[in-house]
Amino acid sequence: MACTLFILLLILDSTLQAPTRCQNENTGTSPTNATRRHRPNIVIVMTDSFDGRLTFGPGNLTVQLPFTNYMREHGAVFLNSYTNSPICCPSRAAMWSGKFVHLTESWNNYKCLDENYTTWMDLLQRDGYYTQKLGKVDYKSGDHSLSNRVEAWTRDVDFLLRQEGRPVANLTGDASTVKVMEEDWNETDSAARWIRSAAATLSQPFALYLGLNLPHPYPTPAMGENKGASTFQTSPYWLKKVSRQLITVPKWLPLKEMHQVDYYSTYTKNCSWHFTQEEIKDIRAFYYAMCAEADAMLGEILSALRDAKVLGDTFVIFTSDHGELAMEHRQFYKMSMYEGSSHVPFLLMGPKVEAKQQIAHLISLVDVYPTVLDMAGTSLPSRVSGHSLLPLLSLKDAPQAGPLPDWVLSEYHGCDVNASTYMLRRGQWKYIAYADGSSAPPQLFDLSADQEELHNVAAKLPSITASLDKLLRSVVNYPAVSKTVHQYNKQQFISWRNSLGNNYTDVIANLRWHTDWQKDPKNYENAIKKWLQGDL
Repeated sequence: MACTLFILLLILDSTLQAPTRCQNENTGTSPTNATRRHRPNIVIVMTDSFDGRLTFGPGNLTVQLPFTNYMREHGAVFLNSYTNSPICCPSRAAMWSGKFVHLTESWNNYKCLDENYTTWMDLLQRDGYYTQKLGKVDYKSGDHSLSNRVEAWTRDVDFLLRQEGRPVANLTGDASTVKVMEEDWNETDSAARWIRSAAATLSQPFALYLGLNLPHPYPTPAMGENKGASTFQTSPYWLKKVSRQLITVPKWLPLKEMHQVDYYSTYTKNCSWHFTQEEIKDIRAFYYAMCAEADAMLGEILSALRDAKVLGDTFVIFTSDHGELAMEHRQFYKMSMYEGSSHVPFLLMGPKVEAKQQIAHLISLVDVYPTVLDMAGTSLPSRVSGHSLLPLLSLKDAPQAGPLPDWVLSEYHGCDVNASTYMLRRGQWKYIAYADGSSAPPQLFDLSADQEELHNVAAKLPSITASLDKLLRSVVNYPAVSKTVHQYNKQQFISWRNSLGNNYTDVIANLRWHTDWQKDPKNYENAIKKWLQGDL
């Protein structure tokens, strides 16, 4: 398959050097027919848990990612791209709506957008685009496990329980096993078949979204019916794509020196126990290998666009809902504002986009909404949080717009964290604030001098901290938002508890935290009762 990938890259190169136009056009009376050759196709491949730092140096040296590298060579890579919420459903809600999560009240994996919410793809369809969604979409309310939502609702309860399985690495298959994540490959193959069979024959431009599960960790059966996902799984085929000698073991603060919210997350994620250096390296190596498998799926889509002779007419975006800590800060998973969790990939190539651009401007997932509408020439609804990224690109013959905001916002209100968290990134600074009536102090990191984010300088630099907090409050009234989340959590928990009747005690004891809960169930039930006695 390595030879096949090399040949595919050569063919893709030749395709972009001599772009072709769509040949299969109708001559009907639809308005889109007359403008087909002037309106680009749009393809978005969105992964789950892909660390954006792997798409440029030096992170991209650790693992072979030929197709993200290909996009970087033939388009633009955004060096400072962020999720608007480091968890699956709220981050995707921000991408599909173009709005910050507090504006759509996407508080956790269970509470996101309504079923009939108008997304950018809906607007493209109304404006004459043929639209197609495949794979993981995950932006609507009502999904994810019961444990996930109950843990989010009870995050303010005065107890500390392990909610995830201990992160482990698992090798499967052999050196010929390419399709480890079969569900993703099935969706990718469906998308590629659709492109080859239908895309070039349409009488209108198309917009295709493909959502992947990789490189999200796999479920851990040992966690029971409400299992979490703490298994980093790959095959020897993909593991060979990783340069193990370049894998670093992250520095950790001692547990007693951790920020109190980080300590809570480390404990609930089952990472407060001892890990050997080899265990940590294995988890990181297997994670990188999972990224390589996701990259190959991107390659299948690029290949299909080339085969259908529409690659030169198509904007392609590669991104992710959030990143993956992979044992940085003594944690795996996401739910954190540290770079491994919040920094996402964002690569863009397409018609008139100049090659080899590295764009340092800060962007986030809410920018996808106005960007794709701008690509299509579709009117942008008022009051979205994002901004079109096209003015940042060197587009041949394209006019340049005014300046974009020089900051990005991310926020988190879900499980495995015991306080609503707000991150403002501006310039070299990352400011993280909490507003839950707790004593959690803010954090300030100078990313130009402290890329590992180990030195909180908020107390040492009060003027910078105050300035960033003022800017944050101008973007979001975060104490008021946190109060709203508190009220929501209690109301939802009470409604759920009442729906169970006499089964409540048994059900709550058998969620993901069952190992700890069942050691002292009465104590934990009493802690919840005490929490509920507070004002709603």
